[in-house]
Amino acid sequence: MKLLLDENLPRKLKRDITNHLIFTVREMRWDGKENGELLRLMLAEDFEVFVSGDKNIPYQQNFQKYPIPVLVLDALDNTYETIRLFGPKIEEALEKGLSPGPNVIVL
Repeated sequence: MKLLLDENLPRKLKRDITNHLIFTVREMRWDGKENGELLRLMLAEDFEVFVSGDKNIPYQQNFQKYPIPVLVLDALDNTYETIRLFGPKIEEALEKGLSPGPNVIVL
């Protein structure tokens, strides 16, 4: 699966998610893009899942327009020490399979 990690997440999180093709917003040179534009770019580049730490994202976008599942990490902060604990939860969500179409899953 091809995943994009939002710029609000530590790049090191890539190490904690295995067996998937993972890019960061920084690697794609999409820093500073608004969520709507970011989701359009993701569709154009065939990304399948967006992982973010932005708990407000479900209220900022109409996900009916963007058929990309979004995993929102409900963490106390975005330090690697905290976020790395979500690696197994992300893996579990991906293994269970994400339904095609728009949906937001809070982990």
